[in-house]
Amino acid sequence: MNIHRLSTFAECEAALRNRDLKQALYDAGKVVMDGVLLTLHGNEHTRRRAVEVRVFRRNFFNYYEKEVFPQTLAETIAPYVAEGGGDLVRIGYRLTVNLTADFAGIDRPKRTPEETERLIALTKKLSEGATMAHSTRDPTELNREVAEALAALDAEFLQASVTRRKALLEQVARGEADESVLPRDVLTIILQGNDELELDEDQLLREIAFYLQAGSHSTANSAVHALHEILTWAGDDAARWARLDDPVFVQHCVHESLRLHPASPEAWRTATCPMHVAGAGEVPPGDRVELDLFQANRDPSVFGSDADVFDPDRVIPGNVLRSGLAFGIGLHTCLGRELDGGVVAKPGSDPGQAQLGIVPLVVIQMLRFRARLIDGDPPVPDMGTTRPNFGRFPIRFTKG
Repeated sequence: MNIHRLSTFAECEAALRNRDLKQALYDAGKVVMDGVLLTLHGNEHTRRRAVEVRVFRRNFFNYYEKEVFPQTLAETIAPYVAEGGGDLVRIGYRLTVNLTADFAGIDRPKRTPEETERLIALTKKLSEGATMAHSTRDPTELNREVAEALAALDAEFLQASVTRRKALLEQVARGEADESVLPRDVLTIILQGNDELELDEDQLLREIAFYLQAGSHSTANSAVHALHEILTWAGDDAARWARLDDPVFVQHCVHESLRLHPASPEAWRTATCPMHVAGAGEVPPGDRVELDLFQANRDPSVFGSDADVFDPDRVIPGNVLRSGLAFGIGLHTCLGRELDGGVVAKPGSDPGQAQLGIVPLVVIQMLRFRARLIDGDPPVPDMGTTRPNFGRFPIRFTKG
């Protein structure tokens, strides 16, 4: 097998749109990623996506952003504000795991800190497994740990969640309850549509685990990167800090950070047939095409000569998203793009009417409490992966 590397925006965009290139980045993490929506190809992917996309609608996103998330955000951040700060990586995971559990369909009947910590620990381990291609750890040991976490998620959380939803679905089918009693989550949608999908118990477990870990892992890391870029950009400039009072402007800042720090810095694809790939030439079946999204999102021909610099006022070409290729494009575009990043609002828009997105809302809340870096206790990179994420990000709140 030969490896072909692409790094320009145009090459990577074209490759992402090529339906004959199959997802390959998560092959190493099959223990948790085998057969999930993200790794399926062709008709299987189309059929699964057609069912699950029912939950990824703008009114659902608006419901989670306006009704579900504000309470989760307030409850999660309150103890850290009382303590005067904390580790933003940890705060981010507590926020996003709770939200993603609601969205995926994982019930947390106890709603205790201990239950949340357990779910966070399992989710982090599942994320390690999914991103095994970039792990610096021994794969045999990591595979074992991920398999154990998957089994624990099933026994401690998923089985009861499935049982409750099946009972509700049966009540609705018998006419004993209205559809309004049904949870608005991926698990319910899958159970409703399983005559079409025919997922067995193992595949259902991996599918829900995928939604749980993918949403929380990428969202938490994106929030940390965004706040870091904003704090660095604002510095001691009072005029810049004043602009950060505008939630719509903060949303633009977040999308600029997403461009610079895509959740996955690269995408891997495998050729399923002989093809010509721009930037790689003729590619035979089985060869791997690696897309350097980190560099593609910093392509000066698209984003300007200062493409490596964080600039929330950057002028973006009309046919390019402000976040670049951070959410993918084409067949495997991230279904949660609008949940995470919202719908980019025009400058001067009413923030109350805008769908800002979960990552911008997290950052907005951090800024409201005047989150700042701590002198003498700088952020620390995550040494367990080659992905450029933070392992620890201490902050202090200067407004209670």
